[in-house]
Amino acid sequence: MTKSHSIKIEIDNNGDEFFVELKATGKLTHQDYQLITPEIDDALADVDKPIVDVYFDGTECDGWDIHAAWDDLKLGLKHGKQFRKVALYGNKHWQEVGAKVGNWFLSGEVRYFDNSIDALNWLKEE
Repeated sequence: MTKSHSIKIEIDNNGDEFFVELKATGKLTHQDYQLITPEIDDALADVDKPIVDVYFDGTECDGWDIHAAWDDLKLGLKHGKQFRKVALYGNKHWQEVGAKVGNWFLSGEVRYFDNSIDALNWLKEE
């Protein structure tokens, strides 16, 4: 049986503030980052000091392949100072640990949530 795989991204902006919503199903791949990285780069390109909040739904995510993990690190290093809040909504212990590790690479705050409403409410807080 083949496991399903997909990545969805939506980027909304209001001036210099951006809301990025991601949902991953299955294992993230290098090809996924070849799709999402240019979208993020293009959205932020013309903004002097973008402020980015991210909602990542990882409830159906099975992790990253090694190349995708490297891509994720590069994306974080490139845009890390622009991230204000990253809410990781998940249901696996490794995701909670991953959120803690993410704080090492981003200037903003990364938090893990096991409830989507709590994650979204946190992102809305000033």
